[in-house]
Amino acid sequence: MTKNRFRYLILLLFLQIGFAQNTLLWQGYFSYNDIKDISQSSTFVLAASENALFSNQLSTNQIKTTTTIDGLSGQTITSLYYSPTSNKTLVGYENGLLIVINQADGSMLNIVDIINKQLPANLKRINHFMEYQGIVYVSCDFGIVQFNLATLLFGDTYFIGNNGSEIRVTQTTVFNGFMYAATIDGIRRADITNKNLIDFNQWSQIATGSWSSVEAFTTELIAINSAGNIHKYNAGSNSFISYLQLPQAAVDMRNSGSYLVITTPTSVYVYNQQLVLVRQINSNQVVDATVSFSCATTIDDIIYVGTTDSGIYSTSISVSSALKNTKPSGPARNNIFAFQVATTSVWAVYGDYDLFYNPYRLDSYGISKYGENGWLNIPYEKVFGAKSMVRVAVNPAKENEIYVSSFFSGLLKIVDDEPKILYNQTNSGLESLILVPPNPSYIDIRINGTAFDKSGNLWITNSLIKNGLKTLTTSGQWQSFSLDKILMDSSRTNYNRLSIDNNGTKWIATDKDGLVGFNEKNNVFKKITIGTDTGNLPTTDVRVAALDNNNQLWIGTTKGLRVLSNVNSFLTEDQLTTKAIIILEDNLAQELMYEQFITDIVVDGANNKWIGTADSGVFLVSPNGQETKYHFTETNSPLPSNAINDIDINSTTGEVFIATSKGMVSFKGVATGANEDLNSVFVYPNPVRPEYEGTVKISGLIDKATVKITDIEGNLVYETTSEGGTIEWDTTAFGKHKVASGVYMVFISAQDGIETKVKKIMIIR
Repeated sequence: MTKNRFRYLILLLFLQIGFAQNTLLWQGYFSYNDIKDISQSSTFVLAASENALFSNQLSTNQIKTTTTIDGLSGQTITSLYYSPTSNKTLVGYENGLLIVINQADGSMLNIVDIINKQLPANLKRINHFMEYQGIVYVSCDFGIVQFNLATLLFGDTYFIGNNGSEIRVTQTTVFNGFMYAATIDGIRRADITNKNLIDFNQWSQIATGSWSSVEAFTTELIAINSAGNIHKYNAGSNSFISYLQLPQAAVDMRNSGSYLVITTPTSVYVYNQQLVLVRQINSNQVVDATVSFSCATTIDDIIYVGTTDSGIYSTSISVSSALKNTKPSGPARNNIFAFQVATTSVWAVYGDYDLFYNPYRLDSYGISKYGENGWLNIPYEKVFGAKSMVRVAVNPAKENEIYVSSFFSGLLKIVDDEPKILYNQTNSGLESLILVPPNPSYIDIRINGTAFDKSGNLWITNSLIKNGLKTLTTSGQWQSFSLDKILMDSSRTNYNRLSIDNNGTKWIATDKDGLVGFNEKNNVFKKITIGTDTGNLPTTDVRVAALDNNNQLWIGTTKGLRVLSNVNSFLTEDQLTTKAIIILEDNLAQELMYEQFITDIVVDGANNKWIGTADSGVFLVSPNGQETKYHFTETNSPLPSNAINDIDINSTTGEVFIATSKGMVSFKGVATGANEDLNSVFVYPNPVRPEYEGTVKISGLIDKATVKITDIEGNLVYETTSEGGTIEWDTTAFGKHKVASGVYMVFISAQDGIETKVKKIMIIR
C-alpha cells in the first residue's frame, strides 16, 4: 500500500469516527415540514421529519433538533418511538436501519441487522414499534422482528404470511394475551406467551383484506382497514365487526393513554375511553397554510398533529382553540436543487429536471432564504406562478436584488425579499420553445444558467430556441444572441450552468454540444466537444465549467472531468483542447474523476476544487488535482445523501454549503478568499481547550503570506505559506506530536516582507 493510500484510509477512518459528532466543522440546514411520525413522554413531544428529529420541551417550550450532524442517517425515517421505561428513542428507516438514541446522554447506536437480512431491499422498511414487557416488536414490510431494549439486540423474526412467507405488517398490538398484527392480507394473531412464534402455524388469520392499523384501547380492540372502515373486535365470534366508516383512509391510529386518536389526511378524530368523539380537527382549520395530516398524539389535554408540509400543530382537546404551529426554522424542503450564497444570506430553490432536462414535476414549492434571522420561506402563491425554479443569481452590486431561473416560466426578479416581476415572452426578450407541430397556446420558457458580468449585466441561457443566449443590461434593455451557427440544432439544445471568465468570455454548458464559449467584443463563438481534434471531452453532455485562480477552466461532464489549461487561449487559438488530470493511485496512472457524473465544481479561496457528483458524494482536490484532500460521503460524514445537487462557498467565512437530494449541510473549512491586507487577521479557536479536537485556523490572510508559529522561547513548531485567506494548524510540531500547553506566537508576513502581523494562541492541554 502506498503512503498516499495509507493516508487516505486514515483520513476516512477519522471522518467516520469524528465528523458526525463534530459540530464545529459541520452544520445542518434541514427541513422539518414533512412529519413522518410523532412520539411523546409526559414532558416532551418528539417528531420525526424526513431525516431529522426535533423535540419540544413542554415546560420551557424549548426546541431541540437532531440531524445527520449529530449522527442520524440521511435515509428516510418511517417510524419513531420513545420508550419511557428505558428512556431510549427508536428511529426506524425506509431501508431497515434502526437507530437507538439514549436520551440520557444523546449517544446513538446504529443497528443494521434488518438491512443485512437476505431479503429484497424493498421489503425492509420499518413501519411501527410496539413495546411489551421490555421487548419492542418491530413491524416491517416482511414481517415482525423482536428487539430487546435491555440488550439492544434483535431476537426472533416472525414471517407470518401464508406458508411462512414475507408479508407487510403495518402495526401490532397486544390484547387479552394475544398479539394482533395488521397486514396487507388480513389480521393475524398469536398467543403472546407462545415461545414458538417463529412458526407461522402458530398464527391464525381472523380477518381478510388489507388493514392499515390495529390498536388495543381500554377494553376494546380497534382495527381500520385500507378503505377507512373502523372495526371492533368481537370475542364471541373471534372476528372484527364494522363500526364506523371514515370519509377517507386512515394514515395513523394510536392509543395515547386517555384517548384513541385516528388520523386521516384531512381530519383528526379524538375519542375518549367510552369511544365518544370529543374533538375533531379538520385541515381547513389551519388558516396559515394548506396542510395534509400524517399522524397525531396527545399529552394530557393537548393534541399534537403532524403534517406533511408544515410541521406540527397543537391545540386543546377540551376547549376549542386556535391551532399553534411548532417546528424548527428550516427550508421549505430538503431537496434543494440549487442555491447561491451571498455575503449574509443563502437563497435556495426546489425545482428540478431529470437527466434529459425534462421539468416533469412542474413543482410549486416557492423559494427560501437563510439569513441572520433564520429561514424565510416565500410561498408559491407569491412567485406569480413560476414553476420548476432551478437557479439563483444574486446581484453582487445589489445583494437585495435576486434573479431566479424557472425552467418553465421565465425569470423571476426579487427585491428586498419580495417577488416583483416574472419576465416571460410578453415583457422581455425571453422566448418560449415551439412545439412541433406548432401550438401557439403552449408557453414553456426554459431558463437555466445565469451570471453577472463585471459591468453588472445579467447573462441568461434560454433552452430549446435559436437565440439561446440573452442579456439583461443594467439599463433594463434585453439583447439576444443566436447560437444557431455554433450548435448542431439550437432548437433542441438544453443549457446548464453559465460562467464568465476574467476576459468576459461566457462559458455555456450544453447537453448535446459540449461547452460553448462566447465573447461579444469580437462576436466570437467557439466549441469544445468530444474527439481529440475537437476538444477532447469525454461526452457532449457538460454540466458545469468553473474558472480557477490560475485561469484554468475545470469542466464537469456526465462522464468525467476535463481541464482547459488557460482560458486566454480562447482569444488566440482556433480549436480549444482540454486534458484529463492523470493521478497515481497505487503506482498506477488513473484519470481523476473517471466516468463520474459531475454535477458541480466550485473553486475555493485556496484554489482547491470542490467537486459534486450525482451518486458519489463530494471530492475536495488540491489546486492541481493531484491530491484528494477529502472525499465526503453519507457513510463517512454528515452528508445526508451522495446525490449532490449544488455547492457554493461563502468566501468571507469559508463555509462550504452542499445541497443534496436529502438536505443541505455546510463544512467550515479553509475556503476563504485572500484579503488585501493583514488588518483582519483572526485566530480561532483561541484559547484551544482540552476538549477541542479540531485544528486552529488563522484567517484574514493575504495570498502567499508566510506564517510561522513558535513557542514562547522562539522555537519554530510550524511554518507554511497561505493559498487564499485561511490556513489551519493541527497544533503539532511539524506533524510529529501535539505541542504542550502554553502561549504560542504567530508571525505573519507578506511575500515582499513589507507588511507584517503578530498574533498569540493560548493552548490548554
